[in-house]
Amino acid sequence: MNRRSIALAAFILAFTIAALPRISSARVRVGTLSGVVLDANGEPVHHATVTMQTSYGDRPNATHTDSAGRFHFVRFRTGQYDLRAYSKGSFSPWVKRITIRANRTTEVTLRMPPAADVTVNVTR
Repeated sequence: MNRRSIALAAFILAFTIAALPRISSARVRVGTLSGVVLDANGEPVHHATVTMQTSYGDRPNATHTDSAGRFHFVRFRTGQYDLRAYSKGSFSPWVKRITIRANRTTEVTLRMPPAADVTVNVTR
């Protein structure tokens, strides 16, 4: 190899090594969103469906709570998300603009509304 080829190869190698931290850090721009769903009395709601979407309303995802009312969305892109739960015919209010940060776990508590009292009047 001549001197120019060696110099060019050294430059390309140095540039590649310098760019690696930026390239690898771009891949780890994910975080975790975890939390719990509670009923109106503060008790965990098991097997509730938890829906998460970006704050722009796209990329919806869903998971279910475990027996302790806990849920996890693991390795999601950083950004802002909206979240709500569904159980036994009712929805929790949306929790808006939850921020997922890189390499962090964000904790959220979702509260289900109290069950509605239903009165049925029968007339003859």
